[in-house]
Amino acid sequence: MPLSDLLPQDAKPAPEVVRERGRGAHKGQQTRATILEAALNLASQMGIEGLSIGALAEVTGMSKSGVFAHFGSREELQISVIREYHERFEEEVFMPAIRQARGLPRLRALFDNWVAKVATEIDSGCIYISGAVEFDDRPGPVRDALAGMVVTWHGSLVRAIRMAIDMGHLRADTDPMQMQFEIHGLILSLHHDARFLRSPDAIDRARTAFERLIQYYTLGAPMSSGAVGPSGPPTVGGSVAQTAPLTSV
Repeated sequence: MPLSDLLPQDAKPAPEVVRERGRGAHKGQQTRATILEAALNLASQMGIEGLSIGALAEVTGMSKSGVFAHFGSREELQISVIREYHERFEEEVFMPAIRQARGLPRLRALFDNWVAKVATEIDSGCIYISGAVEFDDRPGPVRDALAGMVVTWHGSLVRAIRMAIDMGHLRADTDPMQMQFEIHGLILSLHHDARFLRSPDAIDRARTAFERLIQYYTLGAPMSSGAVGPSGPPTVGGSVAQTAPLTSV
């Protein structure tokens, strides 16, 4: 008996079934991408802890069961958002930089791209930084995923620094881990002053500090006082801050 005789009369040919399954999978991927986009926006405003199946269902206009079907749990949703942020960070910061020449040009590009990324997140916030505040004392899979992404990025910076040392662009006695620590500190200061204090010159100061750092690790001496960045009193929200001795605070 032919195999076709065993199938229902309305059964679809195999190629058509494959195409339909492919369309279904593609639609599922699009839906998941839509949910992740909404989740990223939500996390940037409310933090990773602000993510929930219910909140995303409300934002996307989907049912809770529909959102749940794509992630399975709130924890998996949070981890997926961290991974998505990391992928975008790579695309915007890391990938353009590795097209630059090895050594100092690449290291500069990594820092410049990182500063540009922070500049676009002044109103929304950096998930790496805000997530660290949320999960610094909360062990678990979400913290592990976030810490793993940050450690991966730090490793990329360390490798770029080592390349610069190998190529003679930085002093042979440069400690890559120490230099990476100091570069990260500049970004944390930039994020704090630009986002919290709303200082308009925070980006310029971060770039000036980076050049000071490069000169130290190149020549072994700090920049002269004449090369300091933007001058003027500290500002809060764009207004001149009222300074006072720490003892009076």
